[in-house]
Amino acid sequence: MAEQRDYYEVLGVSKNADEAELKKAYRRLAMKHHPDRNEGDEKAEVKFKEAKEAHDVLSDPQKRAAYDQFGHAGVTNSAAGGGGGGGEGFGDIFDSVFGDIFGGGGGGRGGNRVYRGADLRYNLELSLEDAVAGTTVKIRVPKMVVCESCKGSGAKKGSSPVNCPTCAGHGQVRMQQGFFSVQQACPQCRGQGKIISDPCGPCRGEGRVRDSKTISVKVPEGVDNGDRIRLSGEGEAGENSGPAGDLYVHISVKAHPIFERDTTDLYCDVPISFTTAALGGELEVPTLNGKVKLKIPAESQSGKMFRLRSKGVRSVRSSSTGDLLCRIIIETPVKLTSKQKELLKEFEATMDSGGNKHSPQASSWVDGVKKFFDSMTS
Repeated sequence: MAEQRDYYEVLGVSKNADEAELKKAYRRLAMKHHPDRNEGDEKAEVKFKEAKEAHDVLSDPQKRAAYDQFGHAGVTNSAAGGGGGGGEGFGDIFDSVFGDIFGGGGGGRGGNRVYRGADLRYNLELSLEDAVAGTTVKIRVPKMVVCESCKGSGAKKGSSPVNCPTCAGHGQVRMQQGFFSVQQACPQCRGQGKIISDPCGPCRGEGRVRDSKTISVKVPEGVDNGDRIRLSGEGEAGENSGPAGDLYVHISVKAHPIFERDTTDLYCDVPISFTTAALGGELEVPTLNGKVKLKIPAESQSGKMFRLRSKGVRSVRSSSTGDLLCRIIIETPVKLTSKQKELLKEFEATMDSGGNKHSPQASSWVDGVKKFFDSMTS
């Protein structure tokens, strides 16, 4: 059997190299010599196994101490498992070596992994006036927050988490199964690397408690149904002092008794009398900024639309402002007195004597109906 090379020499590091230097050296060698990248190259496979075995020993404090004191004899049994790592796929070795860079679960060493808090959603209902003009609203949001007593550590005030005795703070343990070794999350600390021997009372060692927080939400002018406002860091607190999530405020606008909204335009129905429609006139109509005058031309028909420019909603995404569109609805008079009825009859008689010129739409419609029935009988 060939003589085993010195592990420090294999990785090309000094005997004082720290964990970061060891990992960097191993990454370089693993990427260069992995069998998946050097198919059929036996020398590359041997170098890969050497590098893996060296890293497995030197990255474990207990094995490294035994190796520094007794050499290869001090780690013969445990190293045997490390040498069998050539069967890993390139994706596996990439995850185990580089996973901690990209937030993967492979970065167990160092312990005490942190987790980002959950994002939250809050449904905010606004009046049309507040949605158009913008406003500031205070909302109360129930969520997990950092425990004030332990400042998120989970340990009782005056104490602190300690390294897990099972994994020595690494967060992972290596299980030996014959010639193979399997690395997995430590069962005692659940991969955290730390344990809390004296947990905080208010949060029971979790570092977070359920509470409600009052938050001021600035609503910009022009928001509409379905818009949402993101409040960074106002979600739930993260675990192990991890970053908080975000709060998303979803907007819904209440129905309005007068106006209907379509993006930046507003619509409203304006009832007018028969007399105003026939003779014309001027009336006041509401806008969200006060009253304005609307001139009704003589002989206006029911359903006619009048556009009041820039009296609508300012867009939340630009500086443009929509219009207010007023549709006139001619109201038929009700609860007439005897005199009023008599006057209307007299008026109707004068309309009949004038022929079709006073009611061109009605006359045209009657002519169309006649032609329709004539075509059916012919």
